[in-house]
Amino acid sequence: MTFAPARSRRTERGCVVTSASQRRVQRLLARSYDPGELRRIKRLWVRHSIAEGRRDIDRLIGTLAPDCVYEIVPSSQRWVGHDGARAFYSELFAAFPDNGFELSDIVIGPQGVFEAATLSGTNLGSWAGAPPSGLPMSLQVLILFPWDPVAQLFSGERIWFDRGLFDSPRI
Repeated sequence: MTFAPARSRRTERGCVVTSASQRRVQRLLARSYDPGELRRIKRLWVRHSIAEGRRDIDRLIGTLAPDCVYEIVPSSQRWVGHDGARAFYSELFAAFPDNGFELSDIVIGPQGVFEAATLSGTNLGSWAGAPPSGLPMSLQVLILFPWDPVAQLFSGERIWFDRGLFDSPRI
């Protein structure tokens, strides 16, 4: 597979795509599809999901590379490393003690796992930079679990959602 040389350019929306980001995407696209690796990625995601459902932070950390990064994209919040991941999950579980994730779509590839899900629960604590509402809410989220092929673990999570829906919870 060959790619055009990486150059900076401006998209139709005015966003600048840098050479570094193009090279990163090219490296991701060039990853080969190894069925054994895909099975390992899937098994690790299942372990991660089960641990999250059980609120087992130690088992969650066991699925993450030591230099993992958690990022809530709409709020620009970031947590780095295992200590950061612990802080992220502690905040999430405190904000939604009755949280549940209902998976609607999932893609597993050599770059990691991408899922669409609905997060529901009662918002009893601060999360994503917003104060608690005390209300039940339902929020559609998109989550990327990047795969670290060297560590054979996830390198964190990147989470997207419609900030306007979070700021105005639906009952």
